[in-house]
Amino acid sequence: MIIGQILKSKGRGVMTARPEDTIQEIALRLSSRKIGAILILGDSENVVGIISERDIIRLIAEHGAAALTMLARDGMTRDVVSCTREHTLDEIMETMTKGRFRHIPVVENGTLIGIISIGDVVKHHTAEVELEVSAMRGYLATG
Repeated sequence: MIIGQILKSKGRGVMTARPEDTIQEIALRLSSRKIGAILILGDSENVVGIISERDIIRLIAEHGAAALTMLARDGMTRDVVSCTREHTLDEIMETMTKGRFRHIPVVENGTLIGIISIGDVVKHHTAEVELEVSAMRGYLATG
């Protein structure tokens, strides 16, 4: 399965913020949408960073309550790993595992077209495995 198929089924909606937004504003958006990460877009709408729940916890641990008044640009992960809709589910699983992160933006020609989360990966991988098991059962039953 390729990432483009996952985006078709889940949609392309992506929560974004600006580098000048505060960590508290971002935390409120994450909480209200029940999501784990938000992409930070620059002036030309390109991905310049990402802030996850883990990043916010790290900032609070390092800076205390003052972390909430920090700007996204000061707390975001800048080296964002992205993929295209042509990447496979297996490639994304490997990338997430090696990088120890749970969200990958989908970017093509410099334009953000979606985001893939570990939940998306697990859901679709499970569906693939169930389909394979069903096919094997059918094959064995017909003998």
